[in-house]
Amino acid sequence: MSESQPSGSQPVTVPAPVVSVKPVVLPAPGRGDDLRVQVSAPVTGRDLPVVVLSHGYGGSLDSYAPLADHWAAHGFVVLRPTHLDSRTLALPADDPRTPLIWRTRIDDLTRVIDHLAGLEAAVPGLAGRVDHGRIAVAGHSWGAQSASMLLGARVLDADGAPGEDLTDPRVTAGILLAVPGRGGADLSPFAAENFAFMNPSFDRMTTPALVVAGDHDDSALSVRGPDWFTDAYRLSPEEKSLLTLFGAEHSLGGITAHEHTETTDESPERVALLQRLTLAYLRSALGPDDDAWRTAAAALAAEPRPLGRLESK
Repeated sequence: MSESQPSGSQPVTVPAPVVSVKPVVLPAPGRGDDLRVQVSAPVTGRDLPVVVLSHGYGGSLDSYAPLADHWAAHGFVVLRPTHLDSRTLALPADDPRTPLIWRTRIDDLTRVIDHLAGLEAAVPGLAGRVDHGRIAVAGHSWGAQSASMLLGARVLDADGAPGEDLTDPRVTAGILLAVPGRGGADLSPFAAENFAFMNPSFDRMTTPALVVAGDHDDSALSVRGPDWFTDAYRLSPEEKSLLTLFGAEHSLGGITAHEHTETTDESPERVALLQRLTLAYLRSALGPDDDAWRTAAAALAAEPRPLGRLESK
């Protein structure tokens, strides 16, 4: 077993070299643009689990390198699609697809999973090394809402009835970073008028997940303040964990890129903590015999001046 392999109970200490291929183009009839994906994987290891990572508004297949590179270096295949809202596509605001981008994003994630074999084949040396039975989704901001739908979250209609069930049974774990909370009266007037899809219900989000929120993430989309970003944890069924990062704003210390001008709370220490904890969560969630998550949680609790707080249910 390679040291980059996440299976088993021994901690991974040595990162492996990573190979990335982009763009791998998936045909997407009816989408208007083919779906472009970046595939990142360690050059060693076998039975590698998969993480599908959904970017926030305006991002692309290049976003979230601090997380994607770390996960890949420690034994995961990371798949990053470019959604239609990406600045790289420059979709006009009056494009007829714009009102339903929230729904197309979810289709993008399921399409990536549908075409896992083709994505695997696109990376030299990766074929035959991927475990198609261990798949997680992750996302940040709008990407976290997209990912949550595959975990069982639903969008409520104007009458409060749950919309289409888009749960994907192939996905067995999730990481939701700065995921938007409840809609209705919790939305700002601007969000209520312009983003009808921001009305989620987490009542049926039964797939295990780690929710990450910054206690200084005060969004203009909600009248509630930073606590809004904890709803996916507090309003969902059990088998969830919540990591609250102290002092963190929406970029959670700078996870969107190694150097990014939009980061308002730059903190290499927070990013390093997120790398460690999200990796540990993925390892244990996709490998039930792996105690990395328990060990990482205990280490955080033992810190004299921790950067965050963990809760579980």
